Amino acid sequence: MKIQEANKNKIIIDKLIIKEFEAILGKDYVLTSYEERYCYSYDASPISTKEKYLPDIVLLPENAMQISKILQIANKNNLPITTRAAGTNHVGGCLPIYGGIVIHTSRLNKIITVDTENLICTAQAGVPLYKIHQEVEKQGLFYPPDPCNLRVSTLGGSIAMSSGGPRGFKYGCTKDYILELEVVLADGNIIKTGAKTVKNVTGYNLTQLFIGSEGTLGIVTEATLKLIPKPETRKVFMAFFNSIDEASNTVTSIISDKIVPSTLDLLDKSTLQTIEKFNPTGLPTDMEAALLVEIDGSQAIIEEQANKITTICNKYNAKYIKISTNNEEAEEIWTARRAAFGAVSRLRPNVITEDTVVPRNKIPEMIREIKKLAEKYNILTCIMGHAGDGNIHPNFSLDLRNQDEVERFELLVDELIEITIKLGGTLSGEHGIGLTKLKYMPKAVDPIQTAIMKQIKTIFDPKDILNSGKMI
Repeated sequence: MKIQEANKNKIIIDKLIIKEFEAILGKDYVLTSYEERYCYSYDASPISTKEKYLPDIVLLPENAMQISKILQIANKNNLPITTRAAGTNHVGGCLPIYGGIVIHTSRLNKIITVDTENLICTAQAGVPLYKIHQEVEKQGLFYPPDPCNLRVSTLGGSIAMSSGGPRGFKYGCTKDYILELEVVLADGNIIKTGAKTVKNVTGYNLTQLFIGSEGTLGIVTEATLKLIPKPETRKVFMAFFNSIDEASNTVTSIISDKIVPSTLDLLDKSTLQTIEKFNPTGLPTDMEAALLVEIDGSQAIIEEQANKITTICNKYNAKYIKISTNNEEAEEIWTARRAAFGAVSRLRPNVITEDTVVPRNKIPEMIREIKKLAEKYNILTCIMGHAGDGNIHPNFSLDLRNQDEVERFELLVDELIEITIKLGGTLSGEHGIGLTKLKYMPKAVDPIQTAIMKQIKTIFDPKDILNSGKMI
């Protein structure tokens, strides 16, 4: 069982080791052909359109014990491991940049239990989030995290990134709903962190350490989630403004009035025009900005808040307000918002979404700066974001085959990061660091914190086999 390693970018896995993997999983779940492996050589990040990172082997386990055996072999033989599910990562987080093994979690797809007495749900890492939503809502319960790709995004991926989504402003992100994790460590040991209880201060909070660690410390195989009662009803608004400042002032005023919407999203004029061009829904395309606001709760509270929000929108010169009166109309409004990324992706061969976060009161300035950069570097840009929590998503449309355009875009991103940090912001709200934002980490994190992170990585993964080359 010998690994021949010409260099870190070329790993050759001995046939005897492949036989070991087949004994653990069965031949059907050990993929070795070029065509099979190629499917796992890219993700949703721009870097994977330029260069493919081909794994040497792809393994499809169905439980933690199988993953434990795989990691024991990988750790013994210094084989790099990359864990992935839907492959929707925007920053190259699931690219096997050193080849080696890809562990795909699609077979860890069981919802184990929905406990209505304790308001918890336990599920395996490969379950798509929308299936969790469907299952718990049948019981009158609610799991709030809702990344926009929740139809395919899996529980394990959302834990690795601590993903959020439009409802993050009111309800928080994934990190706020994880009670217990089952994790396989680099040496194959299986541990349980946390507990199936809301209160737990027994030792260090290892659960939170794994959340957002992007698969660099261990492989999450199962999680217990905190649930809340499903809101009685909801109402969705879409308000249109002649300026970004008017829309941003509306956001500030809504929050100052002690209203906490479940969603408070902003779309700029370019985004509205692009949605209407490719997916006509009747949006006014001459408006500079739109706010999508969703409120939920009891019927009485909803009606009171709806009146206040309408008054605030009018105060800041909203030219048009569309308000849902039932779930069907609410879904019609949401259709426009959900169509945004797909519509933008049709403008040019490639679309790259950034994920910076700034304090809420800096949103107008941030958006103005993004528009200046887009004009300076001649890059087509549509801006949307979660205005309630300051998470801005500029979508840049370009052709990555055009080297001049790529170089201009890279300069744009460099300046964007500088501006973000200057405004008191941070590199990522929900997409993570992965590979593409790695070079900016020294700007965002001081050397002492970086040193501590490296020590933590060494403790959990001394041979650096888990998602090596990412995050730190």
